[in-house]
Amino acid sequence: AVLKWAEGPTGQHIELGISEMNLFMLLAMLGLSGDHSNQPLIPIGTVYDPFVLRGLDAFIYGVYSGSKFIITGTPSGVTLAPEGGAHQSTITPSVGMEIPGVVLMEPAYVQALDWLLCDSIAHVAGSKSDTTPDLRPNELAFYFRLTTRPIDQTPFIEARERLGEAVLRSQVLAGAYRLVDGRLAQGAQHEDANAPVVHLVGTGSIMPEVLEAAKELASEGVIAHVVDITSPGRLYGAWQRTLKQGIRTAHTPSFPGSMRPIFTERAPIVSVHDGASHALAWLGSALGMPQVAMGVDSFGQSGTIQDLYKIHDLDAGSIVNGALAALSLNV
Repeated sequence: AVLKWAEGPTGQHIELGISEMNLFMLLAMLGLSGDHSNQPLIPIGTVYDPFVLRGLDAFIYGVYSGSKFIITGTPSGVTLAPEGGAHQSTITPSVGMEIPGVVLMEPAYVQALDWLLCDSIAHVAGSKSDTTPDLRPNELAFYFRLTTRPIDQTPFIEARERLGEAVLRSQVLAGAYRLVDGRLAQGAQHEDANAPVVHLVGTGSIMPEVLEAAKELASEGVIAHVVDITSPGRLYGAWQRTLKQGIRTAHTPSFPGSMRPIFTERAPIVSVHDGASHALAWLGSALGMPQVAMGVDSFGQSGTIQDLYKIHDLDAGSIVNGALAALSLNV
């Protein structure tokens, strides 16, 4: 359709069709409109997540040029089960974490998405967020890797009741929060003070399976804390900044502030991700604990979500076995 430009407060929707390189070039130029014409804009693009890679050259150049924009990749991962391996993105989390200036977001719950998106819009618009000023010295583009899988919102509501909205929002924006406290979990069987403890860490669409695994572990007497990583990129960046500060000042690196209230116990880690397993495999090093990294390290197939999660060891039973393996490494 021919574009019809009209001034107004409601924004402008542009459909480009299958042209990912053009999408990222457009986002980059719109994100520089304030510098070029003194008319700042808030560019937000959407693309099939596997096809982020088609526009990667323009994506990188746009951020390199200092452009600010928001890009949403959805659907993503093998959770896009019916379409087969060619449309199931696995390495896009690495793209979002490794391009300088890009922040990868992968929230599982709608309220977390709302907080992160509003915060990102405010940053692109030039507003300073009073909740995350130390998190964003070099943040330019915000990459939301999302899914169309329906997810029960009850666990997030319960976490908000336990932590309080202000604390939870701050932790969500910082990159992670404890979705379930294993010591308070209903039905847990761990009267023994020496009960084994494990951290189940997930992000995005896989959280229902992580929660199911935590319940099974709790019934067997294992204290399973569930951590939801809302922004792998921001959490990783916080760890890297503390490391580099220690290296440059010849001091012992401090523990990132955003991780302190989340990982309060020294315990092995199981990371679960609908993406390449290495995207979260740094957590064990950051926390100094054994880790079992679970993810998608081969091409997917066409099937149901449950079928594909089982094939890639992302189902609850496999996560339980991963936790037992992690505990066996903690010697």
